[in-house]
Amino acid sequence: MENKPIARTLRLLSQLMELHNENPFKIKSVANAAFKIDKLPFAIASKPITEIDKIDGIGKSIASKVVELLETGTMSELETLLSQTPPGIVEMLAIKGIGPKKIATIWNDLHIESIGELYYACNENRLIEAKGFGLKTQEEIKKVLEFKMAADGKFLFAKAEPLVNEIHEKISIWLTQVEHDALFAVAGEYRRLCEIIEEAVFVIGTENPEVLVTQLINFELGFVETSSNIFAAETESGLNIKLFIVPRSNFYLDYFRLTGNENHVNQVLALAGNQIFKTEEEIYEKAGLDFVVPELREDFGEIELAKDHQLPILINDNNLKGSLHNHSDWSDGVHSLEEMALYCRDVLKLEYLGICDHSKSAFYAKGLNEQRVFAQHQQIDELNAKFAPFKIFKGIESDILYDGSLDYSEDVLKTFDFVVASVHSQLKMTEEKATERLIKAIENPYTTILGHPTGRLLLSRKGYDIDYKKVIDACAANGVVIEINANPLRLDLDWRWHRYALEKGVLLSVNPDAHRKEGFLDMRYGVMVGRKGGLTAEKCLNAFSLNQISDFFANKKP
Repeated sequence: MENKPIARTLRLLSQLMELHNENPFKIKSVANAAFKIDKLPFAIASKPITEIDKIDGIGKSIASKVVELLETGTMSELETLLSQTPPGIVEMLAIKGIGPKKIATIWNDLHIESIGELYYACNENRLIEAKGFGLKTQEEIKKVLEFKMAADGKFLFAKAEPLVNEIHEKISIWLTQVEHDALFAVAGEYRRLCEIIEEAVFVIGTENPEVLVTQLINFELGFVETSSNIFAAETESGLNIKLFIVPRSNFYLDYFRLTGNENHVNQVLALAGNQIFKTEEEIYEKAGLDFVVPELREDFGEIELAKDHQLPILINDNNLKGSLHNHSDWSDGVHSLEEMALYCRDVLKLEYLGICDHSKSAFYAKGLNEQRVFAQHQQIDELNAKFAPFKIFKGIESDILYDGSLDYSEDVLKTFDFVVASVHSQLKMTEEKATERLIKAIENPYTTILGHPTGRLLLSRKGYDIDYKKVIDACAANGVVIEINANPLRLDLDWRWHRYALEKGVLLSVNPDAHRKEGFLDMRYGVMVGRKGGLTAEKCLNAFSLNQISDFFANKKP
């Protein structure tokens, strides 16, 4: 074993010792030994065992650990500490800028056990509440985590979006200089509005492919030809790019091919034939199908709907009349209730705001006890009188406890206009238990909306397994709306289950889960995945007008 892995192992041991609050002198001794071994001019493994403790900075105690590591590949003390530490916490120790003391606070005080949860907490502004953290530290941690999450080449749509737009602009400018009338567009999973982007695909249609290929050598991204007229590159942030240069006459056929799910493409072309097309619309026309928008091209039953002229008129951003499930500085939000309301009314031109600060079980997020609920309701009444006809609805994000009950009594629950019921704790459950827990909460007569149903964090946390059909059926039976949590990290309920919910008569609600004014803008990502799932404005709760949603809330209450 070389010196560097020995040093890394000792460094990890010292970090875990500090994390578990062991003797400071021992921690310093192990950390110093790790530093010394890393800098040694010779291989420590080449020394006789009896001489290791004679090396400067390594006494008998450290020498015994090194010998154990060399002989067994590990250390019993390290294994013991690892067994007492969640894997996600161990992973955090490898992140620069977050030391063991801060991680101990994150773990013990905030009950965060994974990098995904930590990133989400940064977005929710939750870290600044913890001892030793401030807004600057929170933002620094967030940047480090974003870099780490992008390291495997997968990007959230929201993180890929500015990169793709920047590349699109650069290629467009370049094309105006080399061939101003070339056709150019973004295809692939980005055009289909997929929630995870692994590759940004661009297509250029040109009268002179050979000339353009020659000119591409000088383009700043450093494209490399991987096969005939297909080029690859990678951005500094790790996003993979693929560029296809095709004859102009084939552009729309290739654009279509490079956009849709493979099965969708093959089925449509089997009906349309392989020929020259002047537009994408012509491809579907020749196939005897209604035009299918890119986000639906997932081989998810859309071809049958297009054949039968049953494709839905999909929701768009302009259909939204209000924003539900949002947080203010009453709990873990950044802005005041008044600031959130004015942003909705004056900037977004919405008709209403649903405020849903955290409930009392969410102590880590300054959850509202009964007295603070009453005080917030008084402020809402004052603001409603001031801002009319704009309205703030009195909501709460009530924690679903382990047994499926909500964390307020009936007397408190009935004071809210609506209740979003969400799971935030004890996420390690069997599918049966998770399903049972959600169904009990759904059956509570005060539950209006089921919040982020699986608790997933994209690229970070899988979320708990549930029986989707049972949960959706329970929502249908009890008139409960299901949230599409529009935070780009969640996008939960997954779009693949939207159609089943809609077929069962369940309303969906595009909720930003905003913890600051800018968070309202995430609703567009919820609309995107809603469109992928076939959501229409008629089936979206917050596309209801103020009068319609007021009636809905009134009729839902027991």
